[in-house]
Amino acid sequence: MEPQSHFLLPHSASSELSDSSPESMTSVTLGRAISSLLSARPKKLHDAVSRLSPLPLTSTGPASVSGSLDDSLRFLLHYLNDAARRNEPLDEILIPMLDNSLKNKDSKHGGQAMVVLNWLFQDGFVFEAIAMALVRVISTKDDRFVVLGWCTFVRAVLEYESSVTQFPMNGIKERYPDLLKILASCIPHLSVVLHKGGTLQDGYELPSRLAVSAADCFLALSEALIRKAKVPSNKPKLSDSKAQKRPVTLVALDGGDKKAKPAPESLDASNMELDYILWDHLEEVLGLVQKLLAWSRKSRPLHAKGLEQVLKWLHEIKGHYRNVKAEAGSKVIKTGILLLSSCWKHYGMLMHLEDQKFSQHYKELLDQYLAGIQFYAGHTENKDGSSETIKFFLNCLCLLLGRFDSKKFESVVSEYGMRISQVLVPQLHSAADDVIDGVVCIFKALIFKQKSPGSSLTDTGEVDAVLPLMIHLLDERDGTARAVVLLIAEYCLMSRDSQCLKEVIERLASENVQQRRNAVDVISEVIRMSSDSKYVHTQLSWHDIAKHLIVLLEDEETAIQEQASSLLPLIDPSLVLPALVNLIYSGDERLQSTASDACVVVLKYHSENAEVICMLLDCLSNLSQNVNQDTGSKLESDRVLRLIPEWSKSVQSWNFLIEPLIDKMFAEPSNANIVRFLSHISEHLAEAADVVLSCVLMHAKRRKDFSRLECQTDKSEDSEKMQQTLFEHLCPLLVIKMLPLRVFNNLDSTIMYGQLSNQGIVHDCQDINAINQDTVTALLLKRTFCEFEFNDVRKLAAELCGRIHPQVLIPIICSQLEYAAGSQDIIKIKACLFSVCTSLVVRGRESLSHPGMLKIRKTLETMLLWPSLDGDEVSRAQHGCIDCMALMVCAELQDPESSNIVGTKKNLGDAALRNSVLVHVINQLTQDKDLPVSESNSDDVKCMSEVPVPLSFYLCMANVLISACQKISDSGKKPFARRSLPRLIRAIEVITKSEIRAACTQVLFSAVYHLKSTLLPYSMDLLKVSLKALQKGSEKERMAGAKLMGSLMASDDAIIQSISGGLVEARSVLLSISLTDPSPELRQVSKKLLACLTS
Repeated sequence: MEPQSHFLLPHSASSELSDSSPESMTSVTLGRAISSLLSARPKKLHDAVSRLSPLPLTSTGPASVSGSLDDSLRFLLHYLNDAARRNEPLDEILIPMLDNSLKNKDSKHGGQAMVVLNWLFQDGFVFEAIAMALVRVISTKDDRFVVLGWCTFVRAVLEYESSVTQFPMNGIKERYPDLLKILASCIPHLSVVLHKGGTLQDGYELPSRLAVSAADCFLALSEALIRKAKVPSNKPKLSDSKAQKRPVTLVALDGGDKKAKPAPESLDASNMELDYILWDHLEEVLGLVQKLLAWSRKSRPLHAKGLEQVLKWLHEIKGHYRNVKAEAGSKVIKTGILLLSSCWKHYGMLMHLEDQKFSQHYKELLDQYLAGIQFYAGHTENKDGSSETIKFFLNCLCLLLGRFDSKKFESVVSEYGMRISQVLVPQLHSAADDVIDGVVCIFKALIFKQKSPGSSLTDTGEVDAVLPLMIHLLDERDGTARAVVLLIAEYCLMSRDSQCLKEVIERLASENVQQRRNAVDVISEVIRMSSDSKYVHTQLSWHDIAKHLIVLLEDEETAIQEQASSLLPLIDPSLVLPALVNLIYSGDERLQSTASDACVVVLKYHSENAEVICMLLDCLSNLSQNVNQDTGSKLESDRVLRLIPEWSKSVQSWNFLIEPLIDKMFAEPSNANIVRFLSHISEHLAEAADVVLSCVLMHAKRRKDFSRLECQTDKSEDSEKMQQTLFEHLCPLLVIKMLPLRVFNNLDSTIMYGQLSNQGIVHDCQDINAINQDTVTALLLKRTFCEFEFNDVRKLAAELCGRIHPQVLIPIICSQLEYAAGSQDIIKIKACLFSVCTSLVVRGRESLSHPGMLKIRKTLETMLLWPSLDGDEVSRAQHGCIDCMALMVCAELQDPESSNIVGTKKNLGDAALRNSVLVHVINQLTQDKDLPVSESNSDDVKCMSEVPVPLSFYLCMANVLISACQKISDSGKKPFARRSLPRLIRAIEVITKSEIRAACTQVLFSAVYHLKSTLLPYSMDLLKVSLKALQKGSEKERMAGAKLMGSLMASDDAIIQSISGGLVEARSVLLSISLTDPSPELRQVSKKLLACLTS
């Protein structure tokens, strides 16, 4: 908030007139004197001070005020002398003067304070007192209005010296150098004031009234320091006809080994100290220019450009000269000071924020700067010096032209526009980037008439006349082209029609490489500028831009390819992605690679925009559909989807992407591309598993379960609706399937398990509906055991149930399996078996070690006792039981070190061995009473059964071992052989039933075939079993023995070597069988084995 335009007078000046103390009377008298002087007419005041000049000798007695100006002046002088001798503050004099200066700032009438001050400064003693009092005001007063008045008053004093010509008094002029030295100490205080005087509005900093006044005061002080340090010169102005004969060259700041060249001007040694003052305050000068730049960015862009260059130049001076280690007065330091003074004389004058005299001499300055550019552009002897000087004049032009408001600017352009263009156009070919940059900014202002960015051009007649010239400047790859690129780009954005842009786009297809590269540069600038909110009203042909940039991906120039690729992310993805996806399936491998890279760049740029990813999936689906219709073949979607992992690395937060992606999958449940896409980011989905699962549950709740009537109706109609329903039921399961196993390991996950993991779980729960419905576990179990669910859905749900933590899964499955076995519910039995098998595969020993697994095993054995026929449902269920028990065997033999569950490795092995499935199965198969039976086997099936165990049960046990041989991991092969083969070899010797012996021999054959070299220690015993079966066994035993021998003979060299001692006998036995055995099949097998032996 700006300060109010009034002062609070000191207490002494406003005390009651009845107070008769000498101090009070003096104060009242002083107030009357000051008031009469500051309210007098300037002419009368001049006459009064003229009558009293030179200053009257002060009397020893007190002066009085009779009402005349003369008496007021005498009283004021007497008071000042007394106050100065007593070192008293002069606020009662100065503050009214500050107030008067502020009130009459913009008035033609006023200046009384300057007249009085000019008169008083004739006395050196009084001058010093007033000057020091001024310094104390700025350094001690916090009142914003007092400081504002001080800045206005001091600026007026500094400028009064150069304006007083009609009166003979010259008090200010005579004391001016000393005044400058005293006021220079206020520069840091002014710097603080202007740095605190800004406010932010719409992202731009705007100055307060106080900050403006402080900045102008700072500039006036800096100009005065330079002005008084200069020796009066008779050098003609550059606008004169003889100006070219007296050039002034600026010093080039090369910072290298070249010696600095002093300009031909000289310094007056007596005033050198004034120049050093500004040099010593270079940091404050830098801060001033920085603030002026910040304040000008919004409303005066051209002026801001000039300030930006001045700031850059000041930093160069600071970096070059301030680092020179030399004594004050040295040649190098003098050069730096002279350079600063020479340029700041113009810079400081052009930077004023408020200057009523500016309009009186801007034409003269404009002529000087244009003449200077013309002169130095024609002299190439000293290129560095000429370039620096031209930059100086360009900076001055930017500062000068940038000061005008739009109306005044148009007036100046109409008068000087042609001349400015003639002078500046040749500078577009300059080798100095700063020169080109400055020229471009001036041309931009000339062409667009100081219009604000984002506005449109209505009158384009002048621009249309020069546009062909600018377009043709894009034919070469030089500094001129770089400059024109910016102008044309902004014109394309501000023009109401698209003719200019069309001409640029046409050049993208030019055969000339330079034209294509320049056109791409224009498009690049257009895209960059259009991204700014100030160009929201611009109408551009984005479709044509995107189309031609896509074509440039095939350009032979790598630089053009790369630039086009970098621009594509800045365009609306809907205009880019479809074309890129098509190019990825191009027959040109090089183009495929380029398009793939560009596609990744686009995706990364929009890394957290779900709409862009959905758009990519739509493009892929549309292309797939078109290919299927046109050729009947399927599209290889992995060409696009393999780019997803690279894109996924750029995503910072998946929480914002997951819900839209899940929504899209449920909206298009039959879209396989979405499923494949999600599988590529499964690890990232796991990081936000709660969000994923929440979305899945939300969508799953919207899909109601089947009733019996709905199921029968829909299936009977075999409708398309049924197919859609199938995909809807599969969708949530497919999403869950993509999540890694670690998501299921967290028993504390409420959304996964709810309260199921607590000790209070009902293990005998037969009604899945009783489980908390707001959990993933409940969803999976319901899908698994729903009576009317699709078979594909039930199977997938059962598989996913196998991932559930064993502490939750095994009790539920144990109960459900027992209930299903009791009612011979084959569908539910299969579901339970699938879940248990999956659990054993993914978790191994961890699942097997659960106490409930023993009960599940007994239930499996019970079901294996059921009578069945080949191919019926019971037989299929029993095959599932066999596979389940085989997986138990595999899990039992799993390497403990391969367990993925932390904290379970130590005891899992012991727990599993106490109820060894492998030992139990072998015992069940061989009926070996001499083998030790674990305690858990005391109530096995045969002990519980009062009826004879059917042969099929033994065969099932044999099939369990055969299936285990097929499924067992490499780490489990050796322990399997060690723990099973000796038992089976010994058991064959004592088993009485030939069918069981044949089954055991078949198990040995499978072991040899699958376990390979791990059974080397048992190879000779196995050969003996084979020979005995061939010689004395039944037909089934002989066939099994022949297969066992063939498997041994086809084994590794080590096994062949091991059994070589028995091959002679084997040859004799095979020869006999091949000739005499009644089975044609067996004779044929024997002949093949003989051929192997004799080859």
